Amino acid sequence: MTGRPAHVLAQGAVERAAAALRAGEVVAFPTETVYGLGADAANVAAVQRVYALKGRPAGHPLIVHLQGVDELARWAAHVPPAARRLAARFWPGPLTLVLPRASAVADAVTGGQDSVALRVPAHPVARALLAAFGAAIAAPSANRYGRVSPTSAAHVREEFGEAVPIVLDGGECEVGLESTIVSCLDGLVLLRPGAIVLPELEAAAGVAVRRATRGEGPRAPGTTAAHYAPRTPLRLVPPGALPGVAAGTDVAVLARGAAPQGFRGRLWIEAGDEAGRYGHALYANLRRLDRVAAAAILVEAVPEGVAWEAVRDRLARAAAACAEERLP
Repeated sequence: MTGRPAHVLAQGAVERAAAALRAGEVVAFPTETVYGLGADAANVAAVQRVYALKGRPAGHPLIVHLQGVDELARWAAHVPPAARRLAARFWPGPLTLVLPRASAVADAVTGGQDSVALRVPAHPVARALLAAFGAAIAAPSANRYGRVSPTSAAHVREEFGEAVPIVLDGGECEVGLESTIVSCLDGLVLLRPGAIVLPELEAAAGVAVRRATRGEGPRAPGTTAAHYAPRTPLRLVPPGALPGVAAGTDVAVLARGAAPQGFRGRLWIEAGDEAGRYGHALYANLRRLDRVAAAAILVEAVPEGVAWEAVRDRLARAAAACAEERLP
């Protein structure tokens, strides 16, 4: 994971952001997955500002971003051998490990649980910020709770405006979907799929990794049934049914192929048939579709298979959120 080079930033931007973190302020910064809304992970008041800005329920844990694996002892009471193998293989990178929390870790970070979510990001701007700050940063995605995650600095500014004055611009996120989350508390359990897929996890860990059943394991970021939702109602449509369902004129469509002849809706986005590229652009595409203010967003259901698992997960949660809210 290379991300965008740090030289896209204005001179001194990282140092100003680090100073703001030390002062208990909140800053937004890029990772290779999505942009994060960060605070000093050891400052309870600062962490609570993150919750307030997002409108995030207090019982939902945050991910703590570290400079390297050598910081694990400060945050985790115990690191199983399989977890160390995963960290050695995938850090820095889009993998979050849920481990038993160390005694000094605040409830505000863990959502009151006995576990803590940790990762080492790969994006050079995130790494530069962690190095300049010199400590861990607690950061969920930089969006209002339950909404579409941001994959560019512009998305963060759209979401928060002047409420978050410091936004480090590292370009578009390379992955574009949130990190894979693995619980390492009682064996290895995949809590949230991401760019690192289950076969890769098992190969690196040397042990079996189970997919979590609904409600199993500790609470983890982004695993509620309804999440990642645009404001426009979103509906998943089987591929064969899409042309007929999309015949209405007041719809916006995300599909893998081109629009049929005569399509008269608001917007049709052809996202392609490659899982990585589709996932990279998913949130940016959902934001584009949301902006046209159609009566509904129709999304063509994506294929089965492990390569599409993270995309299927995010789309299913987005559709569930729209149904739960009973949007018109």
